[in-house]
Amino acid sequence: MKSSFYTESQIHKMGFKSVGKNVLISKKASFYSLETITIGSNVRIDDFCILSGNITIGNYVHISAYCALYGSMGIVIGDFSGLSPRTTIFSATDDFSGDFLIGPMIDKNYTNVTGGTVLIEKYTQIGSNSIILPNVKIGEGVAVGALSLITRSLAPWCIYAGIPAKYIKKRKKTLLKRVNILLNNKNK
Repeated sequence: MKSSFYTESQIHKMGFKSVGKNVLISKKASFYSLETITIGSNVRIDDFCILSGNITIGNYVHISAYCALYGSMGIVIGDFSGLSPRTTIFSATDDFSGDFLIGPMIDKNYTNVTGGTVLIEKYTQIGSNSIILPNVKIGEGVAVGALSLITRSLAPWCIYAGIPAKYIKKRKKTLLKRVNILLNNKNK
């Protein structure tokens, strides 16, 4: 039976900046600027994902099917975090005011692209079909509900949802105990 994931050897030959151990990457995922993408250990990237630009993925991260990460100005995803299906992250945006032209085939002198790094800290889960806009920090332990639009930074250990994403309630930190057990068992 043919695997739908690249082998470890194939992954290391692809040209990523660096890749950890136990990484599963779907053969149906697309990558641009591989030399600027860092992937930690115990990472899975599913079918039909697009990763482009300056991207750093921590350890124990899952990027579900149909996610798109546009990292021209940087995307960092912390350990034990995940993106549910169809999540899109933009680290840059065009100026839609009408004062500038838009598109990757237009000379930069005629466009006005702005943005900044998107930082998703440890233990964060982003719900399905959510969109994250540029220059946003999503604090440690945040959970974002499905179909949310993240336009601003989010405080740690809270649950957010909506368009735009709004605070719902505090999030429990019980999962940290499970992380410690997992890591202690791995080190035995």
